[in-house]
Amino acid sequence: MNRRDFAKAGAAGMIMASAGIALKCEPACAATGSDSSRLFMPPDRLSAATFDRLPLTWHKERFRNLQGRLEQGGYDGIFLTDQWNIIYFTGLFHTHTERPFYAFIPTKGEHPIWFFPALDRDLVHSWWYEDGDMYFDYPNVAGAMPNEGKVLKGPEQDLWRWAFLGLKRRGFADKKLAADTEFTPSLQKHAVDELGKPMDSAADQCMYLRMRKTPEELSLSRRAYAYFDRMHAFARDLLLAKGTDLTDYEIGAATTKFGVDMVMADIKHDGTPHTAVGITIDVSCRAGKITGYPHPNQFLYNKVSRGQALQVEGMVQIGGCGGELYRPFMIAPRTPHMEKLWTVNRDCCLMQKDLSRRGTQCADVAFPIHEYQVAQGVEKWIYHRPAHGEGMEGHQSPYLALGDHTVLDTGMSFSVEPGLFDPQNGVGSNFSDLFVVEPSGPALGMSRVPYSQEWMWISL
Repeated sequence: MNRRDFAKAGAAGMIMASAGIALKCEPACAATGSDSSRLFMPPDRLSAATFDRLPLTWHKERFRNLQGRLEQGGYDGIFLTDQWNIIYFTGLFHTHTERPFYAFIPTKGEHPIWFFPALDRDLVHSWWYEDGDMYFDYPNVAGAMPNEGKVLKGPEQDLWRWAFLGLKRRGFADKKLAADTEFTPSLQKHAVDELGKPMDSAADQCMYLRMRKTPEELSLSRRAYAYFDRMHAFARDLLLAKGTDLTDYEIGAATTKFGVDMVMADIKHDGTPHTAVGITIDVSCRAGKITGYPHPNQFLYNKVSRGQALQVEGMVQIGGCGGELYRPFMIAPRTPHMEKLWTVNRDCCLMQKDLSRRGTQCADVAFPIHEYQVAQGVEKWIYHRPAHGEGMEGHQSPYLALGDHTVLDTGMSFSVEPGLFDPQNGVGSNFSDLFVVEPSGPALGMSRVPYSQEWMWISL
């Protein structure tokens, strides 16, 4: 959780108390007097993980897979600069700031080489550490280490050159190296100056592996969605019990508080590094006019009222695995227009599930969904593609979009967002979920929260 999430969760305690909701972790029905979980869809073949994070052995296996792909390309190593690539291939969860943090994976070798700020030294040294270089802070002065009693002033050190020199000392000059990004001309000049050769971009090699979720990732995602489903049941029960007494902010904050208590009751968290990592628990709610905007910039603080659209949404991750789960409600009295937007949106979600099959191009999923939306006469309210790929960072390649011709493969995971938005009438409908491409047949859905009118066409 970041500071904003922590503050929201803390405030939620007062909100729940004022609404007369129990503050301990318990089923939503006990807190609100109803039981939406009885409407869950039945479970399928995929079981939830019992571990809290992907083990280091899993990350080492992905490390070796990347080494194999590098070797096929004739590379001697890859310089990782992206936070999510570093986490995926080494397992070290860390905070990304302006401070440079790099990891080098040699094609022949058993461990990464780290280049990191002193701020992260305890995390790095207590994880998978055999070799690395540390600088004090950004902007840095060469040789300055106040933590070692070396207080110096001087010109700013170029930390790219510093890292490249670190590779040179380890024998990687004049080798064929890659980076996980395409260097700018000025940065490429630094690489040539210090290492003798430019670095190619192997970003596609990293993303190739990250796009195809392993069974371990999927089982941990299933665990995240098992919690997420119960959070949605809690939010629905709260909405039915006290909806018109609350704002959308209060529903979201109370549900986040409920979810945090529930998840953390099951997660080892003793304050030591590398435990309780990659956890995101952020549930919000938007009510009324704000639902008519795909990415609203308005603060969520609107009274829940009859005759309006309302959406429960958010993201839950355990160990970096999980994703989005949205459900759009249409509160009676509904207009035919509200029902039309919701129904076409729902039908497109089911289309996406059926069309997302191994061997199909992304564009060939997006095209019939958009064709159907147009045929139903709702083209005016189409604002975006049907879905984005889902990974640890949230949005990830590939995309279910007209311009993406990536061929779907087993384990690729997507949000579910063929949403429709009408800002003029203040109504919108946008589902989301996690659909995973299977070896054969339609996609696997992670959530058990239904796509039914019974769940979302409610009366208060």
